[in-house]
Formats: sequence, C-alpha cells, structure tokens
Amino acid sequence: MKYQVQKAVVIGAGTMGAAIAAHLANAGMPVTLLDIPAKDGNKNNIVNAGWDACLKARPANLMSTELKTLVTLGNLDDDFGAVAEADWIIEAIVENLKVKQELMARIDEVRKPNGIVSTNTSGIPVHDIAVGRSKEFKKHFLGTHFFNPPRYLKLLEIIPTRDTSKDVVGFITHFGGYRLGKGIVLCKDTPNFIGNRIAFGTGAFGLDFILKDGYTVDEVDAITGPLMGRPKTATFRLMDLVGIDVWDHVGRNLAPLIPHDKLGQKYLRAEAPNKLISTLIERKWLGNKTKVGFYKEVLDANGKKEFWSLDLKTLEHTAPTKPRFDSVKAAKDVEDLGGRLKAMLEADDKAADLVKTLTYQGFQYASSIIPEVADTPKPIDDAVRWGFMHEAGPFETWDMLGVKETVKTMKAAGYPAEKWVNEMLKAGVESFYQYKNSEKVGVYDVLKKKYVRLKRAEGIVILKQQKIVAQNAGATLRDIGDGIACLEFHTKMNSLDEDIMNLTTETFEHLENFDGLVIGNEGENFSAGANLFMMVVGAQQGMWDMLDGAVRKLQDMNMRMRYSTKPVVVATSGLTLGGGCEITMHASRVVASAETYIGLVELGVGVIPAGAGTKEMLRRIVNPVMRIENAEALPALQKAFLQMGQAKVATSAEEARGMNFLNPQDRIVMNRSHLLAEAKKEALHMVAAGYKPPPPEPIYAAGRDALAALRIGAWMFKEGHHITEYDHHVAGKLAYVMCGGELTHPQWVTEQYILDLEREAILSLFGEEKTQARMWSILQTGKPLRN
Repeated sequence: MKYQVQKAVVIGAGTMGAAIAAHLANAGMPVTLLDIPAKDGNKNNIVNAGWDACLKARPANLMSTELKTLVTLGNLDDDFGAVAEADWIIEAIVENLKVKQELMARIDEVRKPNGIVSTNTSGIPVHDIAVGRSKEFKKHFLGTHFFNPPRYLKLLEIIPTRDTSKDVVGFITHFGGYRLGKGIVLCKDTPNFIGNRIAFGTGAFGLDFILKDGYTVDEVDAITGPLMGRPKTATFRLMDLVGIDVWDHVGRNLAPLIPHDKLGQKYLRAEAPNKLISTLIERKWLGNKTKVGFYKEVLDANGKKEFWSLDLKTLEHTAPTKPRFDSVKAAKDVEDLGGRLKAMLEADDKAADLVKTLTYQGFQYASSIIPEVADTPKPIDDAVRWGFMHEAGPFETWDMLGVKETVKTMKAAGYPAEKWVNEMLKAGVESFYQYKNSEKVGVYDVLKKKYVRLKRAEGIVILKQQKIVAQNAGATLRDIGDGIACLEFHTKMNSLDEDIMNLTTETFEHLENFDGLVIGNEGENFSAGANLFMMVVGAQQGMWDMLDGAVRKLQDMNMRMRYSTKPVVVATSGLTLGGGCEITMHASRVVASAETYIGLVELGVGVIPAGAGTKEMLRRIVNPVMRIENAEALPALQKAFLQMGQAKVATSAEEARGMNFLNPQDRIVMNRSHLLAEAKKEALHMVAAGYKPPPPEPIYAAGRDALAALRIGAWMFKEGHHITEYDHHVAGKLAYVMCGGELTHPQWVTEQYILDLEREAILSLFGEEKTQARMWSILQTGKPLRN
C-alpha cells in the first residue's frame, strides 16, 4: 500500500502537541489541532489557549507567522471528523496509559484504511498504548517521539511495535527525514527509548555529583557547555528551558520502568537531587515558563537585565559570578572537541574533575544500555547529537580520546566500562567506528561482535568525496558530477576574503567545462559576510586602492553571477549575512535550508551594503512597484530603507521570502543534510529547461524629493532617540545611494550607476573613526557598538 500525508491531525494542544502542529505547518502541511472541549464557555478555549501559547513562544515555533493559516483548531467533540479524513494522526495528550488507550479506541473506529496513527509518548511503552486495538490499527500504529522544540531539535525517534507494518515504518522514516527535516533514529520499544534514557541516566548522576561536591550553578554552566561540545545552555540553563516539572515527571516515570538498570536506579532515586527538585516545584520555580528556576531574571540599578543563579545550599538567587579555572583557560581555545577534552582530562583542578567525572560516567552509562536500547553505538550517538545538540555522541567522543586508553582511566576513576567493551578490545577492535580516510564506514555491532557496514544516506552530496578542480586557502571548486560544479567556502565563518573572491572569479572561467554551478558548503553557516579585519586594518592604514579594489571585485563577482549564461544555484544555510546575503541575491536560483538567517546587516558596523546589495534591494522592492502606472515610490523605498537601516535579519528561509531576500521561485529544503543534493537537482533542472540569463534591468532612482523624505524619517528616528547621531549619519549615506543621489527628477538608471554610488559611500565610511570602532567591537567582543 502506498502512503502519503496530505492532511494531518495532532491531538493534544499542550506545549509539545501545538509545537508539532506548528512544525507540520512549517513543512507546508495542512494540520488540524484538537484538544478536549472546555467545560465552560467556548468549547475551543483549551485548544485556543494552547495554540496562542505556541505562537507567543520564543524561539518561534513557526518559521513565518503567515504559516499559521495552515493550522485549524478544534475540539474532540465537534471536530473529531477530521480524524477520519487524516493521513497521519499524532497523539500528544497527557502521559496516562488509560487515557491514551481510550483515545486510540475512538481513533480505531474512524481511521481510514491507510491512515497512520502515532503516539508522541516520551516514556510509556508504545505497544501498551495499542492493546485491544484492531489488527489493521496495530499495523498502522507506531511511536514518533519529537524533541522540544520540534522546529529546532533534529531528533525524531521512531518506535515500531512488533505489529507495525514495515511499509509504514519505511514511509514515516522517509517522510520525517525528507519532508520534516528530521534526523531519524529507529528505537526499540524500551523505557524512554534512547534520548531521554541516556539523558536521565547521566543527568541524574551529574546532579547528584554536583550537589555532593559543592559546585555552584555558575561553575557548572561555565564548564559543561561548549567546552565539552554541548550547547551554551549547558546543565542548569537546559533544565530551566526543559522545565523543572517536566524533568521531574520524566525522571519519576522512568525509575519504576527500569528496575534492572542498577546505574540508573542509584541516581534517579538519590535523595539530594530529588529533594532539591521537589523544593523548586513546591515553590513553583519551574524554569523559563515561570521566569524563575535555577536562574532568575533581575533588573540591576540601571535597569539592565541580569540572570541571578540559585545558590544550591541556601536556595536563594545571587548575583552572577564569572568562575575562573586554569584548566578551562588552557583548553577553551582548542578548536577540536577531542583536543579540548584531552586537555581537560589531563588537568588537575575543580573544573577538570567535573569534566572527567561526567565524561567517564557518560561513557559507562552509554555502554551499559547496549544492547538493551540499541545493538550498535550509532543510534545512541545520533540521538545525543540531534536531540541535545551535542557536537558528538558518547561513543564518537570515546573514539576521539582512544577507547583502549580511556577504558583504563575510567576503571581507575571508578566508572568501569560495560563488559562488551573489554571483549571488543580483546578481539582486536580498538574503536567503536570503522574509519576510511577519516570517514565512518562501519560501526561495531555488539551482538554480531564485528563491524557492520554503515549505509550511505541517499540524496546527500559529500564534498570530500568529490574531485577537486581548483583550490586555494579560502575556497575549493569541485566536480560533483553530471556536469555540475560546486564552489565551497571554508574560511572561518566562511567570511569573504581575497581568496574566496579570487576563486569565485576564476570559477566563471571553469564554467566553460560545466553545465551549471552550485555555491554551498557543509558547514553550519553559508557566510557571515565580509572579512572585517581586512577592511578595518586596510582603512586604518590608508590602503584605499586595496579597499576600492575589494569592493569592485565583490560587485563584479555578483554581477557576473547574475548574468552568467550557466545557471548558478546558491545553497544557503545558517548565517547568511552582509556579503553572504549579497551573493545569495545574485544567484540564478536559491535553494535554502529552512533554518537560514539572512540579512543585510552592514549598518550595524557603520557601513552600507556595497557588494551590489543596495542595488539589488531597489531592484527587488522598488522596481516592481514603479512599473505600475502612477505608482508612488516612497512606500517601497521606506520598506527597503528600514530593512537595511535596521539591519533586519530573517529568522528563517520562509521569512526571508517575505523580506525579498528570496524570490518566489527559490526553494526551501527542510533537511540541511540534503541541501547540496537538492541544489544540484535544481541546477540540472534549469539546464534541462534551457536556462537563459535575465536581460539587464535598469533601476528606478527616485531622486532628491524622495531623498528628502527618507532624510526626514531618519532625523525623526534620531530625535526620538531610537538611533544614535552616527546611525543617522550612516543612514543618510544609504538614503543617498537608494535615491540615486540628488537627481532633480525620478528616472531609470543603469545598475552600474547605483554600484558606483554604493562604492563611493562605503569607501567614505571606511575612513570614519566611529565605523572603525564598530568593526573592532564586532571583531573583539562579537557585540555591536552603538556609538
């Protein structure tokens, strides 16, 4: 039987259910969100409140507010008919087995023959929820455990039962990965599956150790974040984010389900952590949702926001401290995770002790739940990376440190590895993964006692495996097959430097041998913009010819891309700022990762978009309006002026479309891993369709009257203390370029006319001390300076 999902229903409008519905809408899917009818007043009050909370949540659950029209709200009395029409029904109600079973009985009565039903339970055995249901229901039933927030956390655990059809598992696996952008981990139907099982088996231990050894909240979060390859939320900020009541609920539910897990039981039932968590819940200090937990938001004497941390002894919030450790100072700037951890494991201070203990116990616990939850380390590593945003999973990290050496130190520290690890080493297998040219090709199977081959993911382009055509320190041009080349940037943050611009320019010569080009990479960010260090040093040393040449080169490069006779597809993801945004806007087509954060942010560092970015915003926003007879230019000009002047950044690719950074024909890809392959497909499609570049397009220059209006608007912002005096000065330069200067009457001008004005404006701003101060602030502190 073939499956499809054209309509979905989510039942349960709590935090998770509403966020799942939002993410289905992000994928362009109509979805009905249902909850129990309210007893008083409007029957939809409960579902309305849940959806309203979802829309107000930050970070945003929807990729664009316009997508909310895809979500229909209803209640389980009046709107249950939607279930009968749904292709996929997701249950996300209260974690109560009896209530879930009663709901499944209702669904079983109306579900259409090929309708798939899944539960988002985080701990109840999936097969128990389907007890008593029809044979066909059971064939179409499985667990789909999303992690919160579903938009941002990649992990989707899929838990089939013994009765689930393989076709259903295969379909949801593909749909979840390709359409929803998820990293799929197939799980056994064991308590808390994989992600939460390892999180609470290690988290409960960590909290107990922290309390016993007298660490502070500030110390722990300074140590257990990026230093250890984990997010900045570290330990206590993460618990506040998850919700301390949720943490308690999951932990209490897990303990009775795993009586055989001696390591987990010891710490899940430990007195000190449970007493602390119970006290916080009694006080309603539940974390971010109540604005007080392990951290509390406080305003200082100047009205500045501070986050005071909880004193774990007195249970009072105190002013934040900045813990200092010699070990952390020595290790924090080591680029690779393995190197940082090795430095910490070899050190000898309080911070090093915490890293050693958490690392060794984490390895111990991860090894102890194999083969119960998985036969190989890979599902555990994937779950930890995708569900908790760690740089690497426990077994990947263990491989980095050396399994054989680490097993010895673990045992000496009192955290011996599980028996199978020693057996693996005795058999001559010295790493959990099998590597070829630093790429994983196999993983150790504990039951088979040998490596099993890792299946290569379909629909993915791996750049390292592609032939190099040309290369320098900043970029590499590769042949990715079928007549398509790929230009990859690889500077820090993929900032645009001379190497990148030189190879990009050279690439257009190589296009004689290719049918099309993709510009993209496998990094987190497409490009954070121009190399500020090169710019500010050049300005301070009076290297005006160099700066003029660099701006010209970026402009020429982008214009050459726009009018290339071969299609150029830019594949964007993550930060796509300043010059990175300008490159994107000059592509023949854009294939954007859904989580693309794009904008022209130059005014934040005291300059204007001058790599043809200002010209392009005029072409995209003002030109279409001014082709309409008797149209007024000012509203369109104001939109573009505010967008650039306020350095607005789209918070998703979908939002970028509404801000004119993406065109209607540009594509959005939900799964970042598929981005390059989809960009290649797009290039091939354009070749097959007989791609032709657009004709040169003049730009509408509104002239001095519009310039006066923009200047008045900027002056009012300054007088209202919304911008500084220097912001006003830079905004004036932008307005001048946008209006084509002091033209006596509106007229259509060439693109080059605007490019020359861009270049003149940015060069004059490079010479300003306050612009240089803004650039140094970003370089030295990472924060914008409002001078």
